Amino acid sequence: MRLSLRFVVPLALALAAIAYAVVPLVDRLTFQWFVRDMDAHAALVARAAQEPLAELVREPRGARTRVVRYFERFRQGERIYALGFCDRAGRLLAATSPFPVQVRCLPAEKPEPRSFVLELADGPLHVAATPVTAEGEVLGQLLVVNDMSFVQRRSEDTKKYVLLLFAAIAAVVALITVVIAEISWRGWVAGIKALMSGETLLRSPVAYKGTAPELRPIARDLQALVRDLEAERRTRDESQTVWGPDALRRILRQDLKGDEVIIVSNREPYIHTRRKDNVIEIQRPASGLVTALEPVMRACSGTWIAHGAGSADRDTVDKHDHVMVPPEKPSYRIRRVWLSKEEEQGYYFGFANEGLWPLCHIAHTRPIFRAPDWEHYQTVNRRFADVVADEARTDDPIVLVQDYHFALLPRMVRERLPRATIITFWHIPWPNPEAFGICPWREEVLEGMLGSSILGFHTQFHCNNFFDTVDRFLEARVDRETFTITHGGDPTEVRRYPISIEWPPAALSIQPPVPECRKRVRERLGLNPDVRLGVGVDRLDYTKGILERFNAIERLLELEPRWIGQFSFLQAAAPSRVSIDEYQNLDARVRQVAARINERFGRPGCLPIVLKIEHHDAAQVYEMYRAADLCYVSSLHDGMNLVAKEFVAARDDEQGVLLLSQFTGAARDLAEALIVNPYDLEQSAAAMHLALTMSPEEQRARMRSMRNLVQEFNVYRWAGRMLLDAARMRHRGRVMARARAARRRSGTI
Repeated sequence: MRLSLRFVVPLALALAAIAYAVVPLVDRLTFQWFVRDMDAHAALVARAAQEPLAELVREPRGARTRVVRYFERFRQGERIYALGFCDRAGRLLAATSPFPVQVRCLPAEKPEPRSFVLELADGPLHVAATPVTAEGEVLGQLLVVNDMSFVQRRSEDTKKYVLLLFAAIAAVVALITVVIAEISWRGWVAGIKALMSGETLLRSPVAYKGTAPELRPIARDLQALVRDLEAERRTRDESQTVWGPDALRRILRQDLKGDEVIIVSNREPYIHTRRKDNVIEIQRPASGLVTALEPVMRACSGTWIAHGAGSADRDTVDKHDHVMVPPEKPSYRIRRVWLSKEEEQGYYFGFANEGLWPLCHIAHTRPIFRAPDWEHYQTVNRRFADVVADEARTDDPIVLVQDYHFALLPRMVRERLPRATIITFWHIPWPNPEAFGICPWREEVLEGMLGSSILGFHTQFHCNNFFDTVDRFLEARVDRETFTITHGGDPTEVRRYPISIEWPPAALSIQPPVPECRKRVRERLGLNPDVRLGVGVDRLDYTKGILERFNAIERLLELEPRWIGQFSFLQAAAPSRVSIDEYQNLDARVRQVAARINERFGRPGCLPIVLKIEHHDAAQVYEMYRAADLCYVSSLHDGMNLVAKEFVAARDDEQGVLLLSQFTGAARDLAEALIVNPYDLEQSAAAMHLALTMSPEEQRARMRSMRNLVQEFNVYRWAGRMLLDAARMRHRGRVMARARAARRRSGTI
C-alpha cells in the first residue's frame, strides 16, 4: 500500500498542475469560439435587414420612428440585445431600448465591417457594425449588439467539467494502481490476465475460473460508468457537431477507423446516355434517393453499386464495370450491374413497382403480385449480393442498402459476409400489418430485411408499423423498449432516421438573385411579369397527388375569381415507369385535366396550369423554386418528400410559402408550412389563397424557421447518425469478440 501511495501522490500533484494550466486555455478557446459564432450571427442579421432598412432610412419623414419599430419587430425570436443605426456622419439615428451608451458610431464615408467585445459591469456585450448601402451609396452602419453573459455561465460550467474530468482521471488511475498493487502483492496472476484482456470489465458477475472475486463489484461499477459516459458522449457529439462533409469524414476516420463503405441502390447517381448525334452525355436522375445519398458518397468515397440502365453505360465503364464520378471531380466509383430486359421487367417494374410500391403507399391503387416477378426479384437480389461480396475489400464492410428494391438483399449479404455491418434504409412508408399481409411472400420479405444490423425508416410511425408486422407474421422477439428485433439469433435495431438534403445545396451556388429568376421563368413560360406563380416538382406518379392538386387550383379559381389571369401554376413532372399501365393512364389523365382547366380559365399571358412533363436538372428546378410565390406538395402518401425541403433551401430571400400534404413525413418536420389534406379541395384552395395573400413578414418568419431546421437536420446528419450507430455496434462487437477469445484462452468457456 505504501508503494502505491508513493506513485498516486505525485500523480495527483502532476494532474493538478496540468489542470491548472489547461483550464485557462480551454476558457480562452471557448470565448474565442463564441465570439466567432457571434460574428457569423451578426453578419446573418445584417444581410437579412439590409434592404428593408435601406428603404426605411432613405425616406426622410419619420425615419427614426420607422427604423425603431422595424428593429423591435426584427428582435422577436432572435438572441439580440439591441439594434442601432448610425448615419454617415457617425450620429446614432435610431436605436432600440436598451442600447448601451458605451457603443459609439464610427464616422466614415465608407465604414468597414467591424466587431468588438465591450466589457460592462453586468457582463460582456458583442458589438458588430455593418455598412448599410443602397445602389452603391453608403447610408450608414447597422449596429447589432448581442448579450454574451451566457458565455460566462458556460465558461464556469466548462471549468467545472474540466476539473471534474481530471479528478475522475486521478481517481480511476489511483484505483487501478491500488488494484494492481494488491494483485501483485497477493500474487493473483490469473486476475491480472483477466483484467488485461478486458474480460473482468465486460462479462457478467459469474464466478469465472481465475478471476478475483474481490474485483467484481469494482468491475460492475466501472462497466456502468463506461456505458453512461458512452451514452453521454454520443448525445453531446450529435448536438454539438456541425454536420457537413467534414463531419462524415471525421466519423469515418475516428469512429469507423477508415472502414469500407458500400452503397447499394437500384438507381445510379449518374447515367450515361447516347444522343442521336452519337455524343455521350451525363444525366442525374430525378430521384429523392440520389439527391440524398450522392453528397454523402462524395464526402465518404467508397463504392456505389447500382443497375446500369443508361444507353451508353456499358461504353463508359472499365473492364471491372467501374466508372469514377462525379465527372468534374471524381471522388468515388460506381459498380454497374447489368440486367436483362426480362429481369428488369419482373424485378423492377413487376414485383417492386406493381407490388411493393402500391402495397406500401395508401394511394388506392391495387398491388399486383405475380410468381414470375417474384422469381426475378429473388434472382436480381442474389446477383447484387454476389456483387457486394465481390466488391468488398474486407470481410466486415459497412453496406448501406437502399429501399424496397432490395428487401431480400440484407439476409443474402449476411450469408456471404457474416461480419458486415448492414444498414438498410426503407425510403417509402411501411404499412400496417393488415395491408402488408396482402403480399404472398410476406415472411420471406421480412426475413430478408431482418438480415440488417440496422433498419431505418423516416418516421417513428413507420417503425411502429414494422414492429407490429413482424410481431404478427414471424416468430421473433420484438423489444420495443430497445427498438430491437431478434430473429434467428441475430438482432436488428429498428431506428427512425428522417432523411433530408444537402446544406447548402450545390445547385443554389450558381443561381442568380431571386428577382432575376422570377423574370427569367415568367418570360420563358410566356407569362405576364405580374402573374403570381406556384410550382410543383414531382415524378409523374399517382402517389404525388397531381390530379388532386390541379382540381384544387380549379376550385381556387371558382371561389376566388380575382386570381383568374393573375395566378399560374408550373407543374414540372418527370416521366416515370412509363411501361406500367397505371403510369400511362396517369399521364393521359394529367394532360387531360390540365387542358380542361386551361380552356376554362386561361387568359392571354396567363394559363392556370403550365405542364412540363420532361426531365429537369437541379439548376432548372432551383430556378423554378426561386421564381415561385408558393410551392404545393400534395402527396397522397410519402415517406418524407425532399421537394418540400429543397424549396425551403432555395429561398435564401426568406420569401415564398410552402403548402404541404399532411400525409408526408416532411409535415412532421416543417410545421411552419401550410399543412393541408390534399383530398379536401376546399381546404387546399383556401390554403392557396392564404399563401397568395400572406404578408412578407409572415412569410419571412415561417421560412426562416424552416430553413434553420433544414440546415441543422441536413442529409449529412441523417447519414452521420446511421454511421455513428454502426460505429457503436461494430465497436461493441469487437470488444465482445476479444472478451470471448480471452475466455477461451483461459479455459472458462
